[in-house]
Amino acid sequence: MENIDWKHLLFQFDGRINRGKFWAGVAVSWGIGLLFAILIGVAVASGSSAVVTIGVLLGVVLYVGLIWIGLAISIKRWHDRGKSGWWIFIAFIPIIGGIWALVETGFLEGDPGDNQYGPNPLAA
Repeated sequence: MENIDWKHLLFQFDGRINRGKFWAGVAVSWGIGLLFAILIGVAVASGSSAVVTIGVLLGVVLYVGLIWIGLAISIKRWHDRGKSGWWIFIAFIPIIGGIWALVETGFLEGDPGDNQYGPNPLAA
């Protein structure tokens, strides 16, 4: 995989990304979430109320950041499929919505050429 602009991938909503970059973003966000879950668990296990409070506050800030990252990578994948970023809301439909979003963003190819959201991310 070519060099990844992590700032654009994880924090910006414009443009398109291919499936490889999508899964890289998912892996990074899950890794960060797992790391902080472990750290917060250690903080809670310490028993100190000050440490627990700081751990919980860091967890809340991290959760908001992970939501931002998830939105950024998902919206860019919807753009690659030629669809508006508003399609992220399909995931709120019980059962089928999450499956649909996963298949569209994680497994299906993007538009082969340029579209209204930018050039094909796989173009040479």
